[in-house]
Formats: sequence, structure tokens, C-alpha cells
Amino acid sequence: MKSIIGALTLTGLLLTSVVAADKPNFVIIYTDDQGYGDISAYGKTDIVTPNMDRIGKEGMLFTNMRANCTVCTPSRAALLTGIYADRAGAPGVIRTEPERSYGYLDPSVPTLADELNKVGYHTALVGKWHLGIEAPNIPNDRGFDFFHGFLGDMMNDYYNCKRGGINFLRRDKEVVQPTKHATDMFTDWAIDYLNDRNGKKDEPFFLFLAYNAPHFPIQPPKEWVEKVSKRQPEMDANRVKSVAFVEHLDAAIGRVLETLDESGLAENTVVVFTSDNGGSIQHHQNNDPWRGGKQDHYDGGLKVPFSVRWPGQVKSGTTSDYQGLTFDIFATFIDIAGGELRDDLDAVSLLPLIKGEEFQTPGRELYFVRREGGGHAGKAYQAIIVDGWKLMQNDPFSPLELYNLNEDPYEEKDLAASENKKFQKLSKRLSHHIQRGGATPWQKPLK
Repeated sequence: MKSIIGALTLTGLLLTSVVAADKPNFVIIYTDDQGYGDISAYGKTDIVTPNMDRIGKEGMLFTNMRANCTVCTPSRAALLTGIYADRAGAPGVIRTEPERSYGYLDPSVPTLADELNKVGYHTALVGKWHLGIEAPNIPNDRGFDFFHGFLGDMMNDYYNCKRGGINFLRRDKEVVQPTKHATDMFTDWAIDYLNDRNGKKDEPFFLFLAYNAPHFPIQPPKEWVEKVSKRQPEMDANRVKSVAFVEHLDAAIGRVLETLDESGLAENTVVVFTSDNGGSIQHHQNNDPWRGGKQDHYDGGLKVPFSVRWPGQVKSGTTSDYQGLTFDIFATFIDIAGGELRDDLDAVSLLPLIKGEEFQTPGRELYFVRREGGGHAGKAYQAIIVDGWKLMQNDPFSPLELYNLNEDPYEEKDLAASENKKFQKLSKRLSHHIQRGGATPWQKPLK
């Protein structure tokens, strides 16, 4: 009897190993405030990003993807839950000071890490979290088996890695000290994780590598500023710093890709590269050719770089003009991993699209929300895109604007006064999303 049980157990282990080996690994490389025009894959000539470009060249480059929000927290909340940010309890920026915080990630909503845990994945977050600084909303509480990064929002300095004088660097729940520029440090930590997982190939992994760069303060290492200045001496000094910051980040991403190559992991790893929102115009970041930038609901604040590489599955050198949202990564990864896609998801799986198969474009409304304090007085403003028409507000106190993106992709002609029927139709649909999101509390009770 014991021998039979032993044989069955061994068979089970072998089957588990085979299943695990068949599942690809997942890596998301997520940058912060990187505009559509700040990656050379989209044709910009004043910036050189060979490693970011490489992901699209060796896979599929998307030309019309939008982030879920025009600022950090809501985009991250949507990406990691597969639902719109207000439904996840995070319509605004979560900050370290409760009185300035405009979101509270709903602890009952499963994250992408939770869902991948269910189907046998080891999950890790390296870098920026920005979804809470205390239980139950720190990475290890929200499905990540391993966390090595920064709990807070922005860093006041990329070398001391503090926010408001507080060190938010952690390895799981232990405070750790910075050792170098945050971009290089996060890259080292990601490489350490990949090398560790290379010895455990019977268990697939999900690595969410979320950089703080190129979010301000624009603080590239000196040698990178000198490199860009020498290459383009006519460039404005502020733009030089911004370009150098991105190119330093690009080199770091190159180290991660090189590690995947050298370890042999690359062949069975899906890599997605994208950003959380558009670039900050006042910090000399580039969102061309789109109007506006970070904090705007114009497409300069929403359209972001997006590319997917999956050797043997995604044909290299392909492009897609599909207009989706970055949280579609959630549904895509679960679909690839063989998990169950919940009925309440707003995200859709891009698996057929990236594999070059027939893809039924979902008749989905694209919805955006941002709530903020300060000059916004805690109010929210929204946007919706339906069949190429966009109804939007660019701050809580401005009138709604209406654009026909099919004919006016750069949002130059506001049709709110002349297209009353379309305005009313989209207003009704926008109200539906606002009511739906309002069912989830976004504010933890103040003490």
C-alpha cells in the first residue's frame, strides 16, 4: 500500500512539475511618468532607448494604449485588480499623510498576485508600491510572496530614497537602507530575484518591477547628463537632464533583459513594458504627439508606451493599434496562466491579439477617474471614450469637453456645444461609471 501511495505521490509531483514548466513566467517593467514621446520606439529623435525599444522589436509594440489614470495610484490599483480604480477604492493618490490621501485600496479585492498564487506562481514586487504603507495594504498582505522596494509615493531624493524625511524602503516588512541610486538599486534587487528563481524552474514566477524613475525630482547620475550633453550640445539643459534620466533607466532595463537572456529564462517569460501615466510637461518630459501631460485627461496624460515580448508566441516586429488600457495585463496574464477570469473584471485578455489570432474587439467603454485634494478640494474629475468619442473634464471646475478622436486625434476641436445628442449620450454613460465606482469606499476613516 505504501509503495502505491508513494508511486501516486511521485506521479503527482511529476505532473505538477510538468504543469509548472509549461506555464510561462511573467515580468512587468513599469516606469513612472514616462511619456509616449520619451521612448525612441515611437519615433522621437532626441532620446535613445534601445532596451525599451527591444521589447517591442522582439514582440509586439502597441501604439494606442492608455494608462488607467493620469496619475500614479489609480493606475497601479487598476493594473493590479483588473477593475477600474474607483471600484478598487483608489480613485486618487494614496499618500503617507492621511489628510492628503485620496484612496484606500479595498482589502477584499483580489490582486494579480493573489490570482497567480492560486495557479502556482511565486510572486514578487521590486520597486515602487504606492498602494498603502500599513497593513492590510502592503505588498506581502496583498498576494506578493516577496517585496523588496519602496512603500511610498515619490522619493524626494533618488539617493537617500526618503519621502518627507521617512525611509520607506523595505525587504518584505523589514526596513532597509539605500546603497545607491534607486534605479540601480531596484535593478540589482530584480536581478537577484531572477537569479534566485533560475534555480527553481519547477515553479513559475511573476515579477512586478516598478521603477520610481523618471518621476521627478529629475535626478540622473552625473555621467549620464554628461553623455547626453556631449551627444546633443544644443539641447536645453533641463531637457538634457530629463533625457539622461530616461536613458539611465533604459540601461538598467537592459541589465534585466540581459539577466533573462543569460539565465535561459527569457524563452519562457512574458515581458510587458509600460508606464503608469504620461510625462510631466513642467519637468520637460515628452508626450508627443498627444495634447497635454500628466494630470490631464487629454491623451498626453493617458497614452503610454506599451509592448509585449513572449518568444515563440508573440511574433517579433509586430505592431497593434488596439485601443486598450494597461490593466488589460491583469486579464491577459491570468488567461495565459490558466486561471479563472472573474465576471466582475473590467479588464479584457489580449491573449488572442498578441498571438496573432482572431480577436473580437470588445465593445468596451474606456473610463478614467482622478480624485485629488489641494486646489481640487477633494473633488473628482472623469473621462470616457465610447466608439472614438471622448467626453472629459480636465479638472473638477472646468466644463465638460467633447472630442471626436476618429477625426481629431489631437483633441483640437471641442464639440460639446455642437454635438448635443452625443454629449448627452456619453454623459449618461459617464454617470453610470461614477455611480458604479461610488459603491466602493475610497477613504479610510480619519482619526
